[in-house]
Amino acid sequence: MTGSERGSATVWMLSAILITVAVTIAALAVGAAVLVRHRAATAADEMALAVAGAALQGPSAACDTGAAIARANGAAVESCVLADAIATVRVRIAMPGRLRSFGSATVVARAGPASAGLRSLNAANR
Repeated sequence: MTGSERGSATVWMLSAILITVAVTIAALAVGAAVLVRHRAATAADEMALAVAGAALQGPSAACDTGAAIARANGAAVESCVLADAIATVRVRIAMPGRLRSFGSATVVARAGPASAGLRSLNAANR
């Protein structure tokens, strides 16, 4: 080994370690984003089902019922519409910690009786 090559293995090892750490951090960030997206989807689905289930109470009361479920799942409600017993909701969950600067996960969900879906399909096919 010549004098100019001395210590080059240390530089290569440090580079490999830094690249491994950077890839690990990126993978953890992507994993956190996927987790938040799934949590938002769960909150939206549960809220839409609750709103559709409480449709007989009226739009305001049904949306209040659904909003309580969304909040219990850590979501903020952006919108809630109940039309013809079909609930359409939009919820948002912010990214955790330092990832908050990357935004939030926003999900829209719909729920309602199966007969309402059949009516809209029949109307579309006419």
